[in-house]
Amino acid sequence: MKELIIATRKSALALWQSEYVKKLIEQKHGIKVSLQGFKTKGDVLLDSPLAKIGGKGLFTKELQQSMLRNETHLAVHSLKDVPSFFPKGLKLVAVTKREDVRDSFLSMKYKSLQDLPKGARVGTTSLRRKMQLLLLRKDLNVISLRGNVNSRLAKLKNDDFDAIILAKAGLSRLGLEKELNYISEFSLDEMIPAASQGALGVECVENLELERLLSFLNDEKTYIETFIEREFIKNLEGGCQVPIGINACLKDEKIRIKAILGLPDASEFLKEELEISKDEYEKAGLKLAQSMIAKGAKELLQRALQMA
Repeated sequence: MKELIIATRKSALALWQSEYVKKLIEQKHGIKVSLQGFKTKGDVLLDSPLAKIGGKGLFTKELQQSMLRNETHLAVHSLKDVPSFFPKGLKLVAVTKREDVRDSFLSMKYKSLQDLPKGARVGTTSLRRKMQLLLLRKDLNVISLRGNVNSRLAKLKNDDFDAIILAKAGLSRLGLEKELNYISEFSLDEMIPAASQGALGVECVENLELERLLSFLNDEKTYIETFIEREFIKNLEGGCQVPIGINACLKDEKIRIKAILGLPDASEFLKEELEISKDEYEKAGLKLAQSMIAKGAKELLQRALQMA
């Protein structure tokens, strides 16, 4: 192929991600790569929590339609924004090396979550983060915060919030840490990340030549970790409409998995850990999901969906 077109959202983070993959392809294959920007429903509908307006697919549909119309060849996503199922004719061809998976506490006035005053306004668009924040501090006033990374930071600087919670990966990629007075990362024991957090997924049309060309982008460690996480979500039939955290970490042929789910107000939750060998990874997400289903996970998530 002589030229590739990447479908991308127009946010600063989405453009960074697409430019990153563009450079890798050009360096590897010496072919021209260009970007075509789209505005997705998730970028337009900013006045409601994602859980109320349709969830993750709001950030991918327009990009996927452009590929199916043969206007573009591939798309680069924050993999945590990508639903488990792909439209016919499209596939996940690569998962790039993962950034820091943790969530970050950001504030202009307070050094840490524990330093926040009682009733402090904490912004997040994620029910997963809301639940885990309330498990740490039940007195917080957790408020929905939509928008791209830059607009969320602007609201923090404008004193609309005492603190906000964002993924560490996005801040690092955009080099925004210097704009904050206080920033700290939650440990994985304090806040379990979203499935695939910190990883980029490369989606393309089903085409053997294109798939071979893009296969070098795949990082085996990240692929295994995110495969487990996405299988867990798929088998629970969960998404951003309900509070679910899942993280798999591969190290020295062992994989440690942490998972949590519950109600948005943190009044009830289930939490589990599992350690397996690397060669067991294909069934690990299903195994952990079944274990939690046996303890009432499906019923708990159904109640969470009604609350959301």
